[in-house]
Formats: sequence, structure tokens, C-alpha cells
Amino acid sequence: MVWIGMSAPGPGEFDAVTRLFRLHPLAVEDAIHAHQRPKLESYGDTLFCVLRPARYLEVTETVEFGEVHVFCGPGFVITVRHGEMPDLAQVRAGCEDHPAVLEGGPMSVLHAVMDAVVDDYAPVADGIENDLDEIEDQVFSHGEDASKRIYELTREVIGFQRALAPLGEMTDRLMGHEHVSHEERRYLRDVHDHAVRLADRVEGFRELLAGILQVNLSQGARALALASHEQTVENRKISAWAAIIFAPTVVGTIYGMNFENMPELGWEWGYPLALAVMAAIAVALHALFRRRGWI
Repeated sequence: MVWIGMSAPGPGEFDAVTRLFRLHPLAVEDAIHAHQRPKLESYGDTLFCVLRPARYLEVTETVEFGEVHVFCGPGFVITVRHGEMPDLAQVRAGCEDHPAVLEGGPMSVLHAVMDAVVDDYAPVADGIENDLDEIEDQVFSHGEDASKRIYELTREVIGFQRALAPLGEMTDRLMGHEHVSHEERRYLRDVHDHAVRLADRVEGFRELLAGILQVNLSQGARALALASHEQTVENRKISAWAAIIFAPTVVGTIYGMNFENMPELGWEWGYPLALAVMAAIAVALHALFRRRGWI
């Protein structure tokens, strides 16, 4: 059995491999250009498998996705890796340390690669769960708005789901393949179970994120309504005091014009009466606004 490993090869680099193993042009095009969804396709007696490995970056608290393509045919395995994941050298060393695994042929290698990808998903799920806990604390402690972080984490969860979701069907198809032994089916079933459990777990993350986003939006709307109410109260207070000050000012302004035909100016009690009127208006307005809760 031949196992050829390649990292982001160009068309020219892949030509010799294509001719030697008679790979289908469509599969070769996918392997060279990458950006494919996880899938398992059959081209004659050659299987073409696309996987999306992932890793959690602690420094940036983000999920990084890679891509690996596996051609599995009679007597050969060709792996094409785009990105740093998974560590296929370690996978190969693990297979070589267990000759019984390699006795299963190319299908055993394909299983080993899938198993490595699925095993690497567990730390990613743990990292996302930790981010979820932090976002929950941020939202329910009435901290700063977490909408941006919720949106970014939701995108990562959706990407993780897209990488995970097809694995259940892919392993089912492999278990039904004629060249897969009974022992190999047991190992594939284990990969299938892990993938399904992780998919259910990630689906729970997405539902929880939707709930957290709803709570965050509700808190934002409540804060906005509270701010609007407080602004309305302040405007009422300003308006009330402005009215209290304005009414006496009008009276004072009228009697400050000093026209000759203003008999009140010659009254002995004219000045005290004007002050009393202004005070009465101010007191009446103050009592009115206080009763209505404006001040």
C-alpha cells in the first residue's frame, strides 16, 4: 500500500499523482482548490473524502478550520491537507506503530484520519462551551453589550456544525462499503457515535446562543426604555421649573415697562401686590406640577 501525503499542492504538482493513480478530474479539482464541504464520493473503485478539521485558539478565543482530502483506492491512499490540521504525520506514525491497523489497507488509513479529525473536535467543543459560559456571565451580570461576541460565536458554531453534520452519514456509508471488514466497522461505528454526540452537543450550543441573544436584546430594549423614561422625567422637571420661573417674570416684565397710564404704579400697595401675585403664581404652579409628579 502506498500512502502519499501532500500539503496544498498546485495543479502541476498533482499531475503526476493524477496520471499514476487515475484520479477523477472532478475530485482532483476539488482537492487542489479546496473550500469544499465535508463529503464522501465514489469514483469507480476510488473513494474521495473531504473533512473539515478544526482547532480552538486560546489566545484569540476563536475556532480555526482546515481542510483535508483523502483519496482511497486499491493499494493507495493520497491525503491532501490545506491548513495546519490535522497532524497527519502523527496519524501515520500511530498507524505504523500498530501494523495490525495497516493490515486493513487503505480503508484503515481513512478511518485513522477521520478518527483524528473527530478527536480534535472535542477540545474545540470545550473551548466554545467555555466562551458560552463567559458570555452568559457577561449578559446576566448586566455588563457591557455582548451582541458582537454572541454573533461571532454563533458564526463559529454554525461553521462547526457544517463540519460535523455530514460525518454521521459518511461513516454510515463507509460501514456499508464492501471493502470494509467487520472489525473495521466496529471502529467506524465508534467514530460515528463520537461525531453524533458532538453534533448534538453543538446543536445545544446554538440553541443556547439563540436564547442568550434574545435575553441580551431584551435587556438592551429595557435599558433603552429606561433611558427614554429617565430623559422624559428630566424634560418634565426642566419644563416645570421653566414654567414656574417664567410666570413671575411675565408679571415683572409688564410692570417694568413704566407706562404713564399704569395706575398700579401709583398705588401704595402696588409693589407688594405685584410680588404677592408673582409668589402666588409660582406656589400654585409648583403645587400643580408636584401633584402630577413632574417635580
